[in-house]
Amino acid sequence: MKIIAYGIRDDEKPYLDKWSEENSDVEVESTGKLLDESTVDQAKGADGVVTYQQKPYTAAVLDKLGSFGIKFLSLRNVGVDNVDADAAKRNNIQVTNVPAYSPQAIAEFTVTELMRLLRRTPTFDRKQANGDLRWAPDIADELNQMTVGVFATGRIGRAAIQIYKGFGAKVIAYDIFHNPELEKEGIYVDSPDELYAKSDVLSIHAPATKENEHMLNDDAFSKMKDGVYILNPARGTLVDTDALIRALDSGKVAGAALDVYEDEVGIFNTDFGSFDKIPDERLKNLMKRENVLVTPHIAFYTKRAVRNMVYFAMDANKSLIQTGKSDKLVKL
Repeated sequence: MKIIAYGIRDDEKPYLDKWSEENSDVEVESTGKLLDESTVDQAKGADGVVTYQQKPYTAAVLDKLGSFGIKFLSLRNVGVDNVDADAAKRNNIQVTNVPAYSPQAIAEFTVTELMRLLRRTPTFDRKQANGDLRWAPDIADELNQMTVGVFATGRIGRAAIQIYKGFGAKVIAYDIFHNPELEKEGIYVDSPDELYAKSDVLSIHAPATKENEHMLNDDAFSKMKDGVYILNPARGTLVDTDALIRALDSGKVAGAALDVYEDEVGIFNTDFGSFDKIPDERLKNLMKRENVLVTPHIAFYTKRAVRNMVYFAMDANKSLIQTGKSDKLVKL
């Protein structure tokens, strides 16, 4: 049995090595290169493929895997929107993901960024760096006095709700599918528009779909409270960047914490050497603002999460090879 793992980062390698030691019946080959048309031939002879990347799993790549007789593709992440579903089905390739590697990590990071915005720490960092130790005029808000609207109540959304409650905030939520326990608490509202209208903070935890692309657009912002805070640790395509910039300029949005960005592929997780060399003017516009926190898709990035991403994906791929089954199969 042989599995090839693509895109293995330095921080993942120790966990992959440990998994290999614990599964001596599996030959594991790994590469730091991503799975694409230039590297897919390396998979020839393998029984399964484990990978993680933001770039697309194209029809050309999946057709090539199919021609090698490879029917099992396991992703070390949640999202499968970059997999060519038609090609996967055409080649009878079964796909697994890691639906939850650490919801708590993402929830904790989201609330941490909100507290930085509310307590104006970026502004005080700048002032102190310039020798200014005065308080005024940068007075803060308290989360316990606010209503937090949580959009999507999957594992991450529910973990965030628990933290918001711990701060004493009032929490409301919207989701097409209602969690039974949250339903009993009566926190659900009937529509996104109602969530927008009632929230002081909007915390987004939805997957990316064709239906919700740019769900936060000019129309959505117009329905929100003046001075709302926007938190997006989910997917960049959920937010219309131009509309967000307009809402920030007008004051409709008081602040935003963005761990994702709609044009992040090829930009995030890259060292450009200097701020000026970042090749995206809209992103730099956001990064220059003291009331906007931009982070390069790091909400997930903890030791526990990275370990789980490797182990869960490798376990799923091995299970597929051995039995044709996995509890992490996704429907494309």
